[in-house]
Amino acid sequence: MKYIFLNLKRFDIPRAMGGISDCGEAAKWSHGIMNGIDEGIMKYHDISLAAFLPEAHLLGAMTERSQASLIQIGCQSVHCSDVGQNGNFGAFTTGRTARSMKALGCTWTMVGHSEERRDLLHIIGYGTSVRYEAVSEILNERVKSADAAGLRILYCVGETAQEKSRKYEVIRQQIRDGLAGIDLKQVVVAYEPVWAIGPGMKVPDSDYIRDIATFIKSEVDVPVVYGGGLKEGNAGMLAGIAEVDGGLIGLTRFSGDIGFYPDECLRIIDAYLLP
Repeated sequence: MKYIFLNLKRFDIPRAMGGISDCGEAAKWSHGIMNGIDEGIMKYHDISLAAFLPEAHLLGAMTERSQASLIQIGCQSVHCSDVGQNGNFGAFTTGRTARSMKALGCTWTMVGHSEERRDLLHIIGYGTSVRYEAVSEILNERVKSADAAGLRILYCVGETAQEKSRKYEVIRQQIRDGLAGIDLKQVVVAYEPVWAIGPGMKVPDSDYIRDIATFIKSEVDVPVVYGGGLKEGNAGMLAGIAEVDGGLIGLTRFSGDIGFYPDECLRIIDAYLLP
């Protein structure tokens, strides 16, 4: 089984409103993406493909998704607690709870992306000395909430530029604290080298990625995908690493009209699955 994940960034904002790419009408953004990818992946078997969308576009994606579609829909993280009978009746203003996402039709959620970790670190850093381990402990509450709701989980780990010299220690802590008490059958881990992410950044070579994927699998018995950006330029290299079980596509175009484009996404998937 190969796992392909799409993490759809905020490319739904029209240029006229400050966006950076030509997304068309924002309300129809997810419709175009679903239609643009769905038919092109029908030729594949033994593949799991999930698209993580901003919350406003989940219903549109569900509506557009055909019954025969191979695309599963996921949300971008969940709240740390949830509604429950004889418990909280649903008082979660601003909270995207796991059960609410499951009720919408989501089957996946992504937790621990570097952008989520950065935001948490920013919040807990106010007025106190930051205890970095607290980030993974908070994420563990979110993972447990997702697990209880029956969502599958893409859990992201990875080191920053400042952490490269102790990358094993950092990733071990993220895994052990973030996945404590979780049924690993529902989990895929994405290795996300934060120092290599973004337009123009140099990606790790195959030996580096193989080493980290092997290390992660020595810590937890789960599939491991490359979360630093699956793209045409590295698809063949990643396909040749047996320890890597797939990849995460965030952008498809890294210069000019930076963004996510369905036809380019299909070329990336083809380059990875048909090397």
